[in-house]
Amino acid sequence: MKKLKFFGAETEKNRYLSITSEGISAGFPSPADDFKESKISIDQEVVKNESATFYARVVGQSMQGAGLDDGDLIVIDRSQEPDDGKIAVCYIDGEFTVKRLKVENQCVYLMPENKKYKALKVTEENQLIIWGVVTYVVKKV
Repeated sequence: MKKLKFFGAETEKNRYLSITSEGISAGFPSPADDFKESKISIDQEVVKNESATFYARVVGQSMQGAGLDDGDLIVIDRSQEPDDGKIAVCYIDGEFTVKRLKVENQCVYLMPENKKYKALKVTEENQLIIWGVVTYVVKKV
């Protein structure tokens, strides 16, 4: 299994890019729409708690159904509660994995989002640390 490499958030070196003040229509564009620009920093948009935020690249295909593809950059917030249904970075038995959390009948399952992979029921024999909650994904198009 490949190891995850984590990167910390550096919001002090923000790079501000132009953004339209109006949304961009996915339907038919209006020729009368003017593009009014303001500035945005992606870090300020996705980082809510700088000291608890990290980035990592997705390795593998087990979470494709959730929109996390191999090579995608995920934003992880360690200050968020790892509730049922959230996607989390988990450290289980010495390895990192990204899975959806399922809590049922006082049992925790790590659920893939690809039918080719099996769910993992966490038992007393496993050592599990829920390292952080995935809050955003950055994709190439």
